[in-house]
Amino acid sequence: MTHMERARLKQGLSKSALARAAGLNQVTVIEATNGRRLLGPSQLQKLAAALGWTGDPAGLLAEVTDDAVR
Repeated sequence: MTHMERARLKQGLSKSALARAAGLNQVTVIEATNGRRLLGPSQLQKLAAALGWTGDPAGLLAEVTDDAVR
């Protein structure tokens, strides 16, 4: 699971709701969360803003480890 998925689930957002909040296409978000699409910097910034992510937007794609706190 990525930080993006963890943050999305923690906020109770569906993938389509996250896409709307970020102003992105729903298919883009679904494929990105499934690891089938790479996101550009502007897309990651939009997702970070929608999720309230304060770190580097690229960090949203990092895998969460058991001891990761976010």
